[in-house]
Amino acid sequence: MRVAGPNRRSVLKGAAVLLGAAAAPGAYAQNQNAVRLIYPFAAGSGGDTMARIVAEKLSAGLSVPVIVENRTGAAGRIGVKAVVGAEPDGTTLLFIPNPPVAIYPHSYPDLEYDPVRDLTPVSLIATFDVALAVSSKNDINSVKELIAWAKANPSQANYGSPGAGGLGHFFAVMVATDTGLDLKHVSYRGSGAVMSDLLGGQIPIAVVPLGDALELHRGGKARVLATSGVERSPLLPDVPTMKEAGINAEGQGWYAVYAPAKTPADTVARLNRIIVDGLADADTKAKVLRLNMVPRTSSPQQLAAFRDADSARWAPAVKASGFKPQQ
Repeated sequence: MRVAGPNRRSVLKGAAVLLGAAAAPGAYAQNQNAVRLIYPFAAGSGGDTMARIVAEKLSAGLSVPVIVENRTGAAGRIGVKAVVGAEPDGTTLLFIPNPPVAIYPHSYPDLEYDPVRDLTPVSLIATFDVALAVSSKNDINSVKELIAWAKANPSQANYGSPGAGGLGHFFAVMVATDTGLDLKHVSYRGSGAVMSDLLGGQIPIAVVPLGDALELHRGGKARVLATSGVERSPLLPDVPTMKEAGINAEGQGWYAVYAPAKTPADTVARLNRIIVDGLADADTKAKVLRLNMVPRTSSPQQLAAFRDADSARWAPAVKASGFKPQQ
């Protein structure tokens, strides 16, 4: 049947509205060939693998390819700045651990971005603990025994971490501040070198991400005395937290997704919904746990509050450490 005159124009207008509504979920496909998820560190790590899990979920939800781009350099700051300078249209996103957005504002005096002003929170992704570990060759079986040993042997009370200015370094400063111990930091290039020297007897204490000590602990070669979270890690539920051991030291690592500042609220809400729904199934949670992380999503508002609290928590340790970054 042919519709003529004003009625025809009304029908065509209504059809266009309906077609526009039907196309809305595919808006990314119309406007962009792909979305970039920038991870500002090298490929091959647990964080990189986690970024690719998130990219897969975003791709399914947006119906466009989501490409993980490893934009490395300057301890992650180059990748962050790439996202800060991108168009705020949801097609460039940042997958980031907490130091560049929660700790660097305290440790880098000339940081070229402001995480609060220049980035829009989307969702928390996962958390992980820091482990305080010793070699199983010695007779230290608890944090209390370690403190007693360190006080009796101050010249030997050295600890290794995966690098100056990292979570392990600053968490050990928290422990030393609360206990009054004079712990001396030995900086390594990565957790593997730390744990190798721990097992070899070159250092007596290691402070590393829990996942980097887990298999050695389970294999009986190293002994994790405590973890850094406010609750026991589900990866190692028989090991107490530092607070349970009587030490006022708590702080975790975490990963989150951010967008550039001024990204529209409806775009952020859509991205958040895709991520939260995508990471909710049992298989995906199991994948995250196998990366030695604990899945934990959030609303954008919850991530903003979480970052602020985390930043305030680490600030005193950064100051007490005397850390001076190499720009």
